[in-house]
Amino acid sequence: MHASIIVCTYNRADSLRDTLLALQRLESPEAKEWEVVVVDNNSTDHTQDVIGEVSREWPRLRAVFESEQGLSHARNSGINAAQGGILLFTDDDVLPESDWLIATLEGLDRHDADACGGYIAPIWESPPPAWLTERFHGFLAVRADRDDDYAITQESQMPFGANMAIKRSVFDSVGFFDTARGRKGNVLASGEDGEMFARILKAGFCVVFLGRSRVHHKVEAFRLTKKYFRRWRFQTSRNLAISRGTTGSHRFLNIPLYMFPQLARAVLRMLWGYLALPKDEAFNRDMVVFHFLGFMRGLSMSRETPK
Repeated sequence: MHASIIVCTYNRADSLRDTLLALQRLESPEAKEWEVVVVDNNSTDHTQDVIGEVSREWPRLRAVFESEQGLSHARNSGINAAQGGILLFTDDDVLPESDWLIATLEGLDRHDADACGGYIAPIWESPPPAWLTERFHGFLAVRADRDDDYAITQESQMPFGANMAIKRSVFDSVGFFDTARGRKGNVLASGEDGEMFARILKAGFCVVFLGRSRVHHKVEAFRLTKKYFRRWRFQTSRNLAISRGTTGSHRFLNIPLYMFPQLARAVLRMLWGYLALPKDEAFNRDMVVFHFLGFMRGLSMSRETPK
């Protein structure tokens, strides 16, 4: 088996059906076997019905059930079940273009790369508000600023899970996804993709962005609100603090004392931003405040030994 496409899903049965139909329309690489592995991560809707319906018509599809809640658990389960030497990942709210598989495999081969990310265009359910400029697209797993190929070397360039591929041999070297990170059920958190690619780069593997590897990501209207972004930032930063901690010996509730004046300054900068700066910059400062709040909450929850 040359390649496996892994789709993890949780309570998005109707959207998953759209994704599977898009995958059925993929052009097949010549003389290369491939499969689709769907990992149901404890869905309580009619996800199993959708998987059963599609798999009866499409033998290429295989289903896996992962009872441990969390996207990282589901991805790791998909890796274990997959038979391909190259593992492509996408999500249950994504529609790959018909040449996505071919473009990804050819791009990896052309650059002699070990892993890659690709172009992710948004499908807006409703027009984004004025404050939601391109600087916030990363929070929505949208990456459409460039459509050329380039080497990925920096944290800001890390691929998103909606469109990424990694050779199986890489996982043998660096390990699987960190189960302390990533979305779990309805908890909005991330960071597992970036942490994985940081390990891959540190191990000396070649990672590239492929402009011709293209998918389209649905962005629902409820995600285009400040409330959603604040919740995402708070929960992601909270999980980051729990998994990584921070430095500092003098603490209150396990929070380094230096973070309290940092939070105060961030609040003042946010207030000034809403009074005098453009809407996107003001909200960017708002997000910094929620990063501090989430990170401090995570530290207080973990009560870890100071590092």
